[in-house]
Amino acid sequence: MKIRAASLTLAALLAACAAPDDTRTDIAQDPVANAASPDVAFSATRNAYFGDLHVHTSNSFDAYVFGVRSSPDDAYRFAKGEKIRADAGYDIQLQGPPLDFLAVTDHGEYLGIVPAMNTEGNPLSQTETAKIAFGKNAQDAARVFQQIGISFVLGQPIEEINDQGEMDSVWAKTVDAAERFNDPGKFTTFAGYEFTAMKVISADAGAAGNLHRNVIFKGSAPAQIFSTLQSTNPEDLWAWMQQQRDAGHDALAIPHNSNASNGGMFALETYAGQPVDETWARTRLANEPLVEITQIKGTSETHPDYSPNDEWANFELYDQFIGSEMRATVNEGDYVRRALSRGISLEAEIGFNPYAVGFIGSSDTHIAAGNFSEEVYWGKFPQDGAGPVARQSVLSEAYASWADVPAADSRRLLAAPKYSASGLAGVWAESNTRDSLFDAMRRRETFGTSGPRISVRLFAGDYDADLLNAPDLLEQAYARGVPIGGNLTRGPGDAAPAFIAWAMRDPLSAPLQRLQIVKVWEEGGAAREAIYDVACSGGAEPDGRTHRCPDNGSAVDVTTCKTKPGSGANDLKAHWRDPDWVKGKQVAYYVRVLENPTCRWSTWDAVRAGTPPNPALPETLQERAWTSPIWVD
Repeated sequence: MKIRAASLTLAALLAACAAPDDTRTDIAQDPVANAASPDVAFSATRNAYFGDLHVHTSNSFDAYVFGVRSSPDDAYRFAKGEKIRADAGYDIQLQGPPLDFLAVTDHGEYLGIVPAMNTEGNPLSQTETAKIAFGKNAQDAARVFQQIGISFVLGQPIEEINDQGEMDSVWAKTVDAAERFNDPGKFTTFAGYEFTAMKVISADAGAAGNLHRNVIFKGSAPAQIFSTLQSTNPEDLWAWMQQQRDAGHDALAIPHNSNASNGGMFALETYAGQPVDETWARTRLANEPLVEITQIKGTSETHPDYSPNDEWANFELYDQFIGSEMRATVNEGDYVRRALSRGISLEAEIGFNPYAVGFIGSSDTHIAAGNFSEEVYWGKFPQDGAGPVARQSVLSEAYASWADVPAADSRRLLAAPKYSASGLAGVWAESNTRDSLFDAMRRRETFGTSGPRISVRLFAGDYDADLLNAPDLLEQAYARGVPIGGNLTRGPGDAAPAFIAWAMRDPLSAPLQRLQIVKVWEEGGAAREAIYDVACSGGAEPDGRTHRCPDNGSAVDVTTCKTKPGSGANDLKAHWRDPDWVKGKQVAYYVRVLENPTCRWSTWDAVRAGTPPNPALPETLQERAWTSPIWVD
């Protein structure tokens, strides 16, 4: 079963965030307001659409350096289900139906400049930088590429290749590709790019804290983008985005890989190190209502250090700073679950919550093609997909055992075996159109998955248990409460709110094991959290003391990757009230749904090769999905 304007001024956006109830969706009262054209399918109770809002092609500096020559057109063709040729010489194709939407988000810094440096007849090919990197007597190309990267991390352009005209031309072609492939009702495209901000941690180790954002335009896009070559400060990006809204180009920015931000992504201070205030908080949330919870460089939900009572916290953790062999420090400002409690604390302190963010997933592929399957995996760069030995999931013939393998080559800056086959953005929208999808992202009615197309939703309001089986469940859920991304206010005499949680499996993936509600709040100046299993496969009941489902009998044979499904479910649904509800306490709730265990991609590689899996990597995993939170005041 497939569960499938006008620009806003900053003042209007801030007004939309001003009061707790203002983020409630009112589509049930006025479904016509967001209706698409008559020839586009429309659902007032919304469908789940799956896409990828983080895709790189050869126009990205780092992708081109690693041999990528795929174009934005290739990215859109892949997303629509076509087979494309990867630059390492193998064919790649989606393992499942086409995606519903896509944005190509090449790095804005030196957009298309490196390919131009390697194009005969282009003036940029005659620069000294190009001659050293690509010329007949090319020398020390690696050093040149490193200097290019450092220049935009520091915001200090290399003037001879800082060709604004070339970058504007490549951006115009990027926007044109999005326009040509946009097919309302069938396949939606967005113009976008990546703002690649970083803060240097160790120059010697090449390590920097990740502050990247993907900027997604709702419809029309400006002729020129804003990158770290103009300013490395994300707050300057927000100001530029407001200028674009004033000019008719609505946009939002989506932070990613907060897990490698060195605490900077969800900080308690401004970029310049000053205390945050209400204006800063309102401006941030108006521009950044979403965050990428999972992608190929790991999952940013939480960390075992901060969630010791969460048995599923140790999931696809990427433990290095991006582009460096230096291990990332674990910091409270890195993970979205801690960001939720920080936001609640900030609201009490400064009057507004800057971290009331919704969740999505996306891939961050650098070969124009996201990798969402564990069984059929090709990694992030062409070299990763060239073979399992290259991605360190199968032992090289040069070694007798994994114990004989030396430490990773320090010249290889990427951690291929730690990459994940993840993730996807899920959006609950009335139709598969730019307006409908973007508006849903703006109101945070979104979810992220680690790859499978699990559809999951959550409602909070005044619901009776018999609503679960009502034929008009969704109509009543919207009319009598709020969906994910919304705020629900309780009065002094109100009882604990009721939640309706519902997840449906991807028919091409494993059955569902358990449906959970994650509760986050702040108490006594400290972050608090609790995990409740609310629905178990096989109709089992969670233990009343531990709030955990019993073992459902699922298992994996890691020598063959064959699975035993146990009592895995096609869908899980629950009516739930918080047994530990405290009146007057602001709390964020979100759903996490887990599949039965399956083989990780690295184990699949080892099984096919007939060799033992790399002992440094997890043998199995549990694919999952996360909804955006609902905030209850």
